[in-house]
Amino acid sequence: MKRLLALAAATSALALTLSGCANYSSSTTSAAPAGSSAAADLPTLVTAGKLTICTHLAYKPFQFKDDSNKVVGFDVDLMDLVAKKLGVTQEIVDIEFGQITSGAVFAAKKCDAGAAAITITDKRKDATAFSDPYFSATQALLAKDGSGITDLSGLKGKVLAVQTDTTGQDYANAHKDEFGYTIKVFDDMPSGANAVLAGTADAAINDNGVVYDYAKDNPTTKVVKEFQTGEQYGFDMAKDNTKLQKVVNDVLKAAKSDGTYNTIYKKWFGVDAPK
Repeated sequence: MKRLLALAAATSALALTLSGCANYSSSTTSAAPAGSSAAADLPTLVTAGKLTICTHLAYKPFQFKDDSNKVVGFDVDLMDLVAKKLGVTQEIVDIEFGQITSGAVFAAKKCDAGAAAITITDKRKDATAFSDPYFSATQALLAKDGSGITDLSGLKGKVLAVQTDTTGQDYANAHKDEFGYTIKVFDDMPSGANAVLAGTADAAINDNGVVYDYAKDNPTTKVVKEFQTGEQYGFDMAKDNTKLQKVVNDVLKAAKSDGTYNTIYKKWFGVDAPK
């Protein structure tokens, strides 16, 4: 009888242990028991079992397609950490940048979050919620090597390429009358930079991370100037999606604390992350 009682107690303890091992899943049907605090904290995803991320390609090294046509990059690796925390897989949707920053993609239930090297601005914060900042950026000017262009002042009567709906476009518009250049708008970063390479634009302005990466891959171009705009990137989501916002912030904080963020940063930028 004592052996039977002991066996029953052990079985009961095992059941309790297993019940405490439910994975942190973000599918619309929770793995945690209904009504539990874990289930209550789960964000509801647009597609069960997937963390759907909207981005705008290409923006190397933050998000771009590699030789196997797979979307990779710094932002992708960080959002993979969020997907892992939620117990799901990341699915990436390529869409117009303005739809991500305006919140249109969230209203239409096309994605759960935006990961597209998005500078946090007051205007964008009016439309979407943002994670804590995860990357510092500034604007940079790309020109042909040997062009003699060293600043916006050297663009009088010339053509400056910008990417639509970006802070680079905002900066260019703010100084257009002062320096007397013409702005040519492109849908994506590579098109504007390639216009410089082809000679149909005299310079291009965009975030420093992508501009330096482009110049590295295209050595007949160079970064001739940086403008200290003090920008910070954040992942965005619907204004009312506070549960996902908290998960993303928790993941970023943990990754910075345990060194994972630095490992990912060094993978894509070749140096340690700034302190």
